[in-house]
Formats: sequence, C-alpha cells, structure tokens
Amino acid sequence: MRNLWLFLVRYNAFFWFILFFVLSIFLVVRNNNFQRTSFVNSSNVVIGSFYEKVNSWKGYLALSSTNEELASENAKLRQQLENYIGKDTLDSVHLVDAIDIGRYEFIVAAVVNNSIHQKSNFLTLNKGSNDGVALGMGVITSNGVVGSVLNVSAHFSTVKSLLHPDTKISVTLDSTADAFGSLVWGNNTDPRYAMIRDIPNHIKVHTGQPVFTSGYSTLFPKGIKVGHIIESGITSGESFKDIRILLTTKFSNLSHVYIVKDRLAVEKIELEAANEDNG
Repeated sequence: MRNLWLFLVRYNAFFWFILFFVLSIFLVVRNNNFQRTSFVNSSNVVIGSFYEKVNSWKGYLALSSTNEELASENAKLRQQLENYIGKDTLDSVHLVDAIDIGRYEFIVAAVVNNSIHQKSNFLTLNKGSNDGVALGMGVITSNGVVGSVLNVSAHFSTVKSLLHPDTKISVTLDSTADAFGSLVWGNNTDPRYAMIRDIPNHIKVHTGQPVFTSGYSTLFPKGIKVGHIIESGITSGESFKDIRILLTTKFSNLSHVYIVKDRLAVEKIELEAANEDNG
C-alpha cells in the first residue's frame, strides 16, 4: 500500500494531466455540434468494427438456424410467385397498387451488436451511408419488424430497436380491418411481447388474430406481419383498450436484417409538411 502511495505521489503530474485532458475532450464534444457529430461517427466506426469481429464467430455458430430461416423464407417467396404466375383464371387475379410497384428497396445487413434486456435497446448493423443507408429508414426481418435507423456512419449504422420505449409503429389488426393502433414495447421487460395502444373499444378482437404494419408511415411497407394477439380487452381509458401481442421477430437470435428504403419517402414527407404549414 505504501509503495502504491509513493508511486501515485511520484507521478501525480502525469495522472493530473490525463484527468484534465479527458475532461477537456468531454467538454469540447459535449458543447460543440461539429465535434460531437465527428465523435459519434468515429465511435460508430471503431465500435462497429470491434462488434463485427466479435460477432463473426457467433454468426458461424448460428449458421444452422440461419439456414432454416432462409429456407423458410425461400419457401414463402416461391409460394408468392406461384400465386402470381401459377394460375390463369379470373378467380386468381391478384391486384397490386401501382404506386407500390418498385417503391421499396431492401438493403441486406448483418447484425454486429444487439441488446434486448436493457431499458432502451439498440442494434448495430454492418451497413452505412456508403451502402445507401440513411437516418430514419425502417429495419425488418423475414419474420417481422426490428426498428428504425438512428445514427449512420460510412460503414455502420445503429438502430433504435422495437424494444425501446420511444418506438411507436402504426399497425392494423389484420390486412383488411379498419382498426389501427400504435405498437409499443412500453415498460415491458420481455423481448417476446409488445402492446398495441389506442384501439377503440367497439372493435372486436380475438386471441390469435394477426397484426400487420399499416403502411401509414414511410418506415415500413403495408402488410408486414408483426405478431398475433394473446390478450385483449385491457382497458386504458373510456374509449380505448390495449392489446398484448406475441412478436414474430425473435430478437434474441437476430443475425441478418433488411433495411427498408422508401423511394417516395421524401415526396410524402414534404407534401404532409406543406399541409402543416398551410394549417
């Protein structure tokens, strides 16, 4: 203990220098927008590279389950293709809104870091601005919704997970029903479940009923399955009720995701902003 004290006394100038140096950097980054942005982007690159290497072996261990998911997704895509070209009768015609044809582009990304047990959860992906990723894009899997892009560097991006108290997603109770609400994780601590808020009390729901994205925002295309109802009729007010759902996205073993690029997003946002200006 005496030797440690003598060591600290002997080199106290060096330790004071380190302390004040770190403090000065903290103050500069905190109080200057340019330095703060540069620091965040640099941190994303360094931390992202580290996570990418750490998770490479995890991805190898998860190859079996990943292959099963890819095989399942391929089967679904083949079935959808059959629905388009396999039948040639009037009863089989599938109508598609022309505005949605070619509207969305999907960027495949690997998950290099993922938290699911925090109060506010995030993901890190190995795709960034060099790959066309931008702030605010939606992120999905073949099974459901993941979240939205929060920060972007040249080669990496961070995602605000669905398992985050500030995340709200517009959903409908099925692909055709006229019942919409906001999907939130809320104060939940289990990554398998979420809540739908603001469903009118007069809407009849049942256990097992599927839940889909509504397509009202530019984050996600319409009709992506989010989960299914496991508990309904939770009263949140005189006119509305809450619904508990089991999520289809398995956050505990995410390996690859799709970043959604809406080619009409800017046009839609600017038009809606003009309505607010005129109001």
